[in-house]
Amino acid sequence: MEKATTIQVTKWSMLSQKIADYAMLAKFRLSFLVVFSAVIGYMIAVNGLYNITALVWLALGGMLVTGASNAINQIIEKDIDKLMTRTQNRPLPSDRMSVTEAVMAAGVFGISGILLLTWKFNPVAGVLSAISLLSYAFVYTPLKRVSSVAVFVGAIPGALPPMIGYVCYTGQIDYVAVVLFSIQFVWQFPHFWSIAWLQYEDYLKAGIMLLPSSSGKTSMSAIQSVIYCSLLLVVSMIPYFFNMVGFIGNLFIVAAGVVFLWMAWKHYTKCDDKSARVLMFGSFLYLPVMQLALVLDKL
Repeated sequence: MEKATTIQVTKWSMLSQKIADYAMLAKFRLSFLVVFSAVIGYMIAVNGLYNITALVWLALGGMLVTGASNAINQIIEKDIDKLMTRTQNRPLPSDRMSVTEAVMAAGVFGISGILLLTWKFNPVAGVLSAISLLSYAFVYTPLKRVSSVAVFVGAIPGALPPMIGYVCYTGQIDYVAVVLFSIQFVWQFPHFWSIAWLQYEDYLKAGIMLLPSSSGKTSMSAIQSVIYCSLLLVVSMIPYFFNMVGFIGNLFIVAAGVVFLWMAWKHYTKCDDKSARVLMFGSFLYLPVMQLALVLDKL
């Protein structure tokens, strides 16, 4: 009896670890933020006429495509991940998962997600999701070890989710889709750079340089976040002038932008890890606040 119980516990432990490894391979928590942006884009397009079933299909398709992108990223960077403390425990560098298994999982995730978005919505959404996957996995990922220009390249697939969500309903790329893309595109820079600042020493071990200045963790890098947060404040007001959001919603968006800019300025004046961490968490908070303001203002 004891032996059977032990075997069951071992099997359950192995299953739990395997599930955890797949969640880590797909970066589930990061994927959730991406899918949230896509859902917001869809909700803006439908203008209050929500279809829960469609939102579920969109979330599933988005999660699969994003999971595939993250998996390919880890396959390509397996040896690099071994060098960094933050990534050493991932399933591939720790040898808990083989490259073959990861490739198969990425293939299933990616193809399923693209086909699902194409089938349940439209071909334009499918094409955009394929562009997002390919540019993130095969352009941004290898470029990270070549130049900090990788941040600009990575901001493109990073800004596509709200556009994809919007296009899932409309089937076309119009000015609203471009505005949604533009806001999230500019947001990527202070977001990326705050993380790059905090992970600077770890990234150096792997030869990755994502800060905008070759001087590293200096005011020359920090001032770039101030510049882009200022630009973000301007770009985020465009929806108001295109009647995408009302006066109250715009007030929330501007307030969030001002606070985000203040965080970037404090980081510039202090140039330390504590202020960079505040800016990073501020970036995670800013995006959903801004996007929810666009949606809730229509209710």
